[in-house]
Amino acid sequence: MKIYTKTGDKGQTSLIGARADKDALRIEAYGTIDEVNSFIGKAMTELDESLFEDLLTDLEAIQNELFDCGGDLADVRPNPQFKMTEAPVEVLEQRIDDLMDEPPLLERFILPGGSPAAATLHIARTITRRAERQTVTLMKSGEEFPTVVQRYLNRLSDYLFAAARVVNSRNGVPDNEYVRSAKVFKGGGRAKKQGE
Repeated sequence: MKIYTKTGDKGQTSLIGARADKDALRIEAYGTIDEVNSFIGKAMTELDESLFEDLLTDLEAIQNELFDCGGDLADVRPNPQFKMTEAPVEVLEQRIDDLMDEPPLLERFILPGGSPAAATLHIARTITRRAERQTVTLMKSGEEFPTVVQRYLNRLSDYLFAAARVVNSRNGVPDNEYVRSAKVFKGGGRAKKQGE
C-alpha cells in the first residue's frame, strides 16, 4: 500500500465529511496538535522508566487524547460522533495538583530547559499554547467543534509545565530561573500560569 495518494497536490486535504484547504484554521489547529503529540513522543524516549513510570503512563494517555482532539476537530459531518469528554480534563487537573507538590516551590519565572526530557516537555508546552490559541481563533470564526478540546489544551499546557519541573527535580537538575524576574509567585507559588 502506497502512503502517498496525490489527492493533496492541489493544496487541499480530507476532513471527516468534507475537503478543505490545507491552510484552513481547522487544519492548522489539528496539525499543531499533531506537533504537540510528536514532541511528547520524543520526551517519552528521553525518560528513564525506573524514575518516570507515572509520567510515561500519563503521557501515553495524553497521546491518545490528543488523537481524539484532532479527530474531533477534523469531523465536520452534520451529526459528528465526538470522542473528547470532560473526564480527561479532570484527570489532568488532579495530576497537575499532584505533580506541583513535588518539586521545590517557585518564586520567579523559569526558563525552559534543564534535562533533555524537561526541555522537550517545555517545547510541547509552548506548542500546546499555540494549538490552544488556534482553537480560540477557530471558535471566534464561528466554526463548530467541541469546546472541551480548547479546555483540554489549556490544562495540558499546565500539566506539561508541571511535568517538566518534576523531570528536572527527580533528575537532580535545578530549574533555571529567569534572572531579571521579580518574585512573582507569593506564598510558594505553584506557577501554574507561566506561559499562559
